Amino acid sequence: YMKAQMEVMKEKTFYPDANRTMRVTFGQVKGYIPRDGARYEFSTDLDGVMEKYVPGDYEFDLPAKLIELHSKKDYGRYGKNGRMPVNFIATNHTTGGNSGSPALDAYGNLIGLNFDRVWEGTMSDINYDPSICRNIMVDIRYVLFIVDKFAGAKHLVDEMNLVYPKSKKK
Repeated sequence: YMKAQMEVMKEKTFYPDANRTMRVTFGQVKGYIPRDGARYEFSTDLDGVMEKYVPGDYEFDLPAKLIELHSKKDYGRYGKNGRMPVNFIATNHTTGGNSGSPALDAYGNLIGLNFDRVWEGTMSDINYDPSICRNIMVDIRYVLFIVDKFAGAKHLVDEMNLVYPKSKKK
C-alpha cells in the first residue's frame, strides 16, 4: 500500500510507521479550526475540568479533594496566572501506541506526555494534514500537581530535579 502511494505521489513526503520502532517527531503547540464555527485553543486548564463536573456521573464525577484544591486555587508552584494547566495540543505526528511518549521543549525539558489524537486527526496514519492533525498531551505541571498536592506525595516530587523553562531573550 505504502509503496503504491509513494509511486503515485512522488512529490509527497511520507513518514515511517512507528510500530515497534523508535520514532521522533516534532511540532509546535498550536490550536486549530476543524470546521466553520469551531475553534480549539491550544490548551485546557482545571477550570474546564470543573465546567464538565457532574456529581455521580461515570465520566465526569470528580474527587472532593480536587474540587477543593481548585476552589482554593491551591496549585502550588505548578499553576500559572491563577490557573492550573491540564492539557495541550500540538502538530506532532503520532500514531497508536504513542501514549506515554514524552513531549520535550526546544531545550530538552519534559513538558508533557502524549496520550491521544484529536478526532479530526485520526486519519493521520494514512494522510497527515498539518492543518487539523493534533496530538493531545497532559501538561507535566498537572501531573506534578496531582502527585504533590492531590495525592500528597510531595516526597516523590522532592526527589526530582525540576527545571523551569528558559525565557526567550528579546
